Amino acid sequence: MEMKENIRKIITIVAGVLFAVITVFNSFYTISEQEAAVVTTFGMPRAVTETGLHFKIPYVQEVTKVNTTINGLMMGYRINEAGVEEANESESLMITQDYNFVNVDFYIEYRIVDPVKYLYASEDPVNILKNISQSWIRDTIGSYDVDAVLTTGKGEIQSVIKERIIGELEQMDIGIQLVNITIQDAEPPTDAVMIAFKAVETAKQGMETTINEANQYMNEQIPLALAEVDRILQEAEVIRTQRINQGYEEVAMFNAMYEEYLENPEVTRLRMFYETMENILPDMKIVINNSDGTVETLYPLETFAQYGITGTGGTGNITIGTMGESEGDGDE
Repeated sequence: MEMKENIRKIITIVAGVLFAVITVFNSFYTISEQEAAVVTTFGMPRAVTETGLHFKIPYVQEVTKVNTTINGLMMGYRINEAGVEEANESESLMITQDYNFVNVDFYIEYRIVDPVKYLYASEDPVNILKNISQSWIRDTIGSYDVDAVLTTGKGEIQSVIKERIIGELEQMDIGIQLVNITIQDAEPPTDAVMIAFKAVETAKQGMETTINEANQYMNEQIPLALAEVDRILQEAEVIRTQRINQGYEEVAMFNAMYEEYLENPEVTRLRMFYETMENILPDMKIVINNSDGTVETLYPLETFAQYGITGTGGTGNITIGTMGESEGDGDE
């Protein structure tokens, strides 16, 4: 039992010593001239840029080191595992102002100037730098003709691109500073790539043309449609006003006739009858006359009108104007 107790004590002492050594070892860190560190205390970051040995609280503070030397980023090409340069035409192929195609390779140099922002202001600051560079490179190349890109304008193009990238990085403030950007190579693309790229550009231009034509048609048709709607509404308003006025007139006529009817009902009925006959008879072809109460007589008015026949109602006399004769029922 006493031996077991001694072994247990020895193990405890050794473990304590190891823990103390590990704790002391983890309590210090060094920063070289090519590094900077970010110390986080309960999630709060703090930059440490002084070189040398530094202390940290073990198990409470964490240290992340970043390289502050100049780093490189290749655009349009890459170096494979064998150390051989390979083209990346998806990045290098561009179109110039005079609609020619060129392969342009760039080398971008940058460094980390704010390790806290580099680690925490964005998820992938290097990829952001790459995307910004690609955008401004293509935009700038597109504003120069092919001769300037391939020969005399390289220096100016590099300067313009650098200025634009620096300006956007300052606005985004992600802890990266552009040091330099240089054109590594610029040459015309292969025939196969040029044909494929032209096909893509032609399709894009066709799409843009179709969209522009559709927008133009829309802009032309909308005013016409609005004018037609306005015309229909105006006509409907006129018809509505006419029908309302006509209704008021008919109501006024009916009220006047009704008042007259109340004063002279018999005279009013006869007048209404005669007015109705005046409206109806001109459109009739046959009139049935049973005024004597016994025999119904049919008068083909269309035939009478053709021969100029006139008659006197109530006497039974008719006159044939074209024959110069007069016939009466009683004379026969």
